[in-house]
Amino acid sequence: MILDGQQRLTTLYLFMENDIPPYYKQSDIQYDPRELCYHLGTGEFQYYLKSHMQGDPLWHRVLDCLDQPKGQINVFQIAQEVTKESEGDAFLHAQKYNDNLTALRNIKEIDIPVQIVPSEATITEAIDIFDRVNSQGTKLTDAELALTHVTGNWPEARRKIKDKIAELATHHFHFDLTFMTRALTTIVTRRALYRLIHGRFKDEVINGWERLSKLLDYLIAILPFKAFIHSTADLSTPNVLVPIILYLDLHKGSFPTEKAMSKAIYWLYAAQMWARYTSQTDQRLEHDLSIVTREDSPWTTLCDQIIDQRGRIEVKAADLEGRWITHPLCQMSLVTAKAQGALDWFNGVPLGTTHGKKYQIHCHHIFPQDLLYKNGYDVDNHLHRKIVNEIANRAFLTAETNLKISNSPPEKYLPQVEEKYPGSLVKQFVPLNPQIWGIEHFTDFLASRRELIAKKINEFMNSLVSEPEIAIERSINELRQLGESATLEFKSTLRWDLIRQGANKDLQFSVLKTIAAFLNSDGGKLLIGIEDDGNIIGLEQDFKTLRNPTTDAFQQHLINLIVEFIGVEFTSYVKIRFEDLEDHQICVVEVDPAGGPAYLKAQAGAQFFVRAGNTSRSLDPEETTAYIQVHWQ
Repeated sequence: MILDGQQRLTTLYLFMENDIPPYYKQSDIQYDPRELCYHLGTGEFQYYLKSHMQGDPLWHRVLDCLDQPKGQINVFQIAQEVTKESEGDAFLHAQKYNDNLTALRNIKEIDIPVQIVPSEATITEAIDIFDRVNSQGTKLTDAELALTHVTGNWPEARRKIKDKIAELATHHFHFDLTFMTRALTTIVTRRALYRLIHGRFKDEVINGWERLSKLLDYLIAILPFKAFIHSTADLSTPNVLVPIILYLDLHKGSFPTEKAMSKAIYWLYAAQMWARYTSQTDQRLEHDLSIVTREDSPWTTLCDQIIDQRGRIEVKAADLEGRWITHPLCQMSLVTAKAQGALDWFNGVPLGTTHGKKYQIHCHHIFPQDLLYKNGYDVDNHLHRKIVNEIANRAFLTAETNLKISNSPPEKYLPQVEEKYPGSLVKQFVPLNPQIWGIEHFTDFLASRRELIAKKINEFMNSLVSEPEIAIERSINELRQLGESATLEFKSTLRWDLIRQGANKDLQFSVLKTIAAFLNSDGGKLLIGIEDDGNIIGLEQDFKTLRNPTTDAFQQHLINLIVEFIGVEFTSYVKIRFEDLEDHQICVVEVDPAGGPAYLKAQAGAQFFVRAGNTSRSLDPEETTAYIQVHWQ
């Protein structure tokens, strides 16, 4: 197996053999380097350029320099031609040319070291070596490396995934290998980070793939009819499907109730509109997946994350001002129009129809661009272009109709549309006030339509959640089986040392570190009395270390620790309760995100902890300052 250097070796082969390597076909060589030239005087390499090289005896093709016997390029004759000086001076130049020519030819003599991966190495170890070697060349993405690990254990994986991609594309859902690898990682690991699928057993991956394949079939059947999402063109990013995929997998492959489906769709729309995954994708997906894992009905909590990020979910007219069709609110406007049963204005085709190119949806300018630019708007003025092209001046029509309308003024064609298909203007949020359909009232039209679009989006969204949802937490028993995450951690004890079989106050800092990290991140839940692998220990040994071996004394001791080592002002963010599990008592510590930075006072000084995946990580002073500025700005 060639781990690295394939492009270099191929290039050398082409020059030295003047032929294509036997492991390639002609069509595989997209960039043939054999027209590369070499300057005997400077040692410079350039591809052949007639205006620069013709007539210059110092430029020679590298191929000729390597292939020709040494006598065929007469450096002394070239020196005489170039210098036209005395024989002595020409000899000095010829010597220089010969040295450069020899240096080039000596490339053939360079040893190329080869290191073989030992036969006893596992495929995972071989892939790790492959990644390390390639880190100096074209770096593999995390998704590519993850897929390499998957195919290392399951060679048919790439073909299976590509076949599924092709199958889904026939239903207008076009996914790529990156998304499919992300989704597979989520199903297998319950996490979002690609690296977590490295080293997973073949049976585990195949089982995860079979479940994912069925879930995707279910989703593309549900989305067009329940969410009015008829293709991936209606999604700002397919990553919004990842939390839903995990939720479905945790609920036996389908939404348990109609209400649950509506809540999920509401969150999907909110995540799309407010760009939940356009930045910090790994971190946000990791956090959101931990919520899906933790809560039986996670949608309210997930929506709260969007509110924390954006301030609100409700759409306001001002949000549409100056926004173009690339903004997610345009996709949400289309979804809302389809939900209202919007039709094409001239052929009556429902906007949900996706069959055939002529019925693909286009964003038509209600007030044509050409008309506006001829009536006071400047095509070279950026602000004017924003107004002319904003969402409020767009209607959703099929390609065929978009061409028919062309540059007709709205005051001329809108009455015809309403007469032919009554109600079709309302379904696309067009103000039914003919007085603002004239070119002179364009800004009034935009203002009125922004209000209508925002109102209709909000009404449609609210119809999905007509009553507030109560977040239903998973039981402690379910949580311990699902494992630790960014918002869930297990601790065997508070201060009982399982190895020394005695009290060890230093262990308390491990619990405090987790609480501080939750305070500084997005909150979380700490279960004391459960080992990392989910095995139940209980609090009985911890109780023995207290003067009063009761839950009240344990709770008061933990509160005192928080007051002493983190700060009394943070106790309001922490709730402590106890639950019985298999004849053992477990302490449940629920931590909300703090309103400001929380430092843990330790012997080495104040430390600042945050959650990084399922661990608590200490930041150095520079990292802490940057984190605080971003997290609490």
